[in-house]
Amino acid sequence: MTNFALDVTRLGFSALQAVSPDLAGKAAFQLFSRTPSPRPSGAKAKAAHAAGAALLAGAERFTLKLGGGLQAHAYRLNGGARGKRKRYLVTHGWGSSAAYMAELVSMLSATGAEVVALDFPGHGRSGGRFLHMGLAVETIAAAEARFGAFDAAIGHSFGGAALMVSAAGLLPGVAPIGGERLALIGAPSEMAWLFTDFGRMIGLRPAAQAALENEVHRVTGRRLEDFDVGGAAGGIGRPVLVIHAEDDKEVSPLHAKRYGAAGESVRLLWANGFGHRRIIGAEAVLAAIAAFLDGDRGVGEVPDESIKKDAEIIPFFELPARRGIVASVAKIKPRRDAS
Repeated sequence: MTNFALDVTRLGFSALQAVSPDLAGKAAFQLFSRTPSPRPSGAKAKAAHAAGAALLAGAERFTLKLGGGLQAHAYRLNGGARGKRKRYLVTHGWGSSAAYMAELVSMLSATGAEVVALDFPGHGRSGGRFLHMGLAVETIAAAEARFGAFDAAIGHSFGGAALMVSAAGLLPGVAPIGGERLALIGAPSEMAWLFTDFGRMIGLRPAAQAALENEVHRVTGRRLEDFDVGGAAGGIGRPVLVIHAEDDKEVSPLHAKRYGAAGESVRLLWANGFGHRRIIGAEAVLAAIAAFLDGDRGVGEVPDESIKKDAEIIPFFELPARRGIVASVAKIKPRRDAS
């Protein structure tokens, strides 16, 4: 969106909150929850999406029914009753889809495990243009109800945060995901910074900002501050692998450090040089995830250099346009680190 469009947006919210801060907050939440177009933009993004779609071409496809008439899409590889096998769940980030997670999905399915990869509402094949954390967690619960208990779950960015919110059982009336292990890749540990940045971007004053944040409570049953899961990783009773890059420009490495400080059950692995997106397909990262899922207790002790040495640094502006959460909502805000 152009600077002119941003100016118009700010002008509109300025007028609306002068009349009713509550209405302005509700409108801001709708804008915040609007997802970007699922169609890839730019040559690199189109190539990455096409490659991922080809890898998923042979997967079974399922529709997961959610509340309010919404739905999500799921891919399954190695499904069916063919003897005892592991079952893994894969979740993607904001503005992404299962197609962009296909290298990870392929690696997992090559082990013989049954693998389910989700397209959250508003993403991929799910349709619609609306998503919030409550819907993401509901989708995770619907997947486990449909396919059975997962042995482990792996999530990137927003999808990783959704897994942690689910595992911590934060949402009233929504069953938490089970399983023995969780792997989080470039995942935020809390969401307040996103709302603060978004409100500042569109010019919300304090009353309207409070109304925006109150919408989180209205639609999820939990207040915005309750979604701080940085410490929850150490209290869910299962090993958690946190993989992050210190050069991540969308989700600050401070989030990974918060997870890493949560307890002895959390292992923090730095994948420096891969940024926020390339990290999900990096060979060394995939190997670390495979070892973790196989019960390798030494994976958290792998030196940084084992990951760094394989990284090919690409300037951030040359990466495919799978934007961060705030930038995706309105396409009017440059990426920035969390603080």
